[in-house]
Amino acid sequence: MSYLVPLALVALAIFVVVNVIKIVPQGREFTVERFGRYTRTLKPGISILTPFVESIGRRVNMMEQVLDVPQQEVITKDNVSVKVDAIVFIQVMDAAAAAYRVDNLIYAITQLAQTNLRTVVGSMELDEVLSQRDAINTRLLSTIDHATGPWGVKVARIEIKDLTPPADITNAMARQMKAERERRAVITEAEGEKQAQIARAEGQKQSAILQAEGRREAAFRDAEAREREAEAEAKATAFVSEAISKGDVNAINYFVAQKYVEAFAELAKSPQQKTVIVPADFAGLTGTVAGVAQLVKTLGGDDAPSRPAVPPTPKRGA
Repeated sequence: MSYLVPLALVALAIFVVVNVIKIVPQGREFTVERFGRYTRTLKPGISILTPFVESIGRRVNMMEQVLDVPQQEVITKDNVSVKVDAIVFIQVMDAAAAAYRVDNLIYAITQLAQTNLRTVVGSMELDEVLSQRDAINTRLLSTIDHATGPWGVKVARIEIKDLTPPADITNAMARQMKAERERRAVITEAEGEKQAQIARAEGQKQSAILQAEGRREAAFRDAEAREREAEAEAKATAFVSEAISKGDVNAINYFVAQKYVEAFAELAKSPQQKTVIVPADFAGLTGTVAGVAQLVKTLGGDDAPSRPAVPPTPKRGA
């Protein structure tokens, strides 16, 4: 029996060491209770408790945790039932508050997230719910973080994980999206046609401007040519008038022969004229023209206008 005493002492020593010396791992904090009352919090590392007086109360995870909010059906403001779930990222900042101010912290935060998710989504219409997830996340984060503050928990962020409308609503939305895309395609095509018509009209406008400028330039050239022709005619008339003033009969014959030839030329060019009658004295015009040429040489010398060509004697038509 003598060996039982040393064994009892060894067992007592082991019990004391195990219950007195505590090693807290990184990312955890332990609360210390003295006769069931919270006294202090142990940080990561080694700590010594008072034997038989102090004990470990709660082991609290201080790392950021991810909570999965179960899927639930929510009725939106426009009476559409949607299935929605979320995930919440939390981190315990005060181990004592998280341990003693709420029972089952994870369950409490999950229920709080579900309730607020139902409230926020239910206050919005379906289109807003589908298009404003960021706004929903912001409202949920503000509400839940404020509620969990007394529990010593910081809600880092909350995200809508899945949001599923009913099948008929989904089909209607797909048809609406298709119709909207077709409408945009028609508008884009019409806009392209409009731009093409504007470009064609602009091209026609530029073409008309260039054609008008061409016609103006041609008219200017024609006017210049007629002006020069008139100057030449005036100079020739001046020579002949001078000869007439001197009493030269050939000058008068010149004008008569010129008008005679012009009238006969018009008669010959007539499209309705099939027979040309040559006057009997037409051959006498040659002598008259020759006299006029002599007159021009006499008056003008080398500067006189050139002698007009004598038209050939037309043959008598059938």
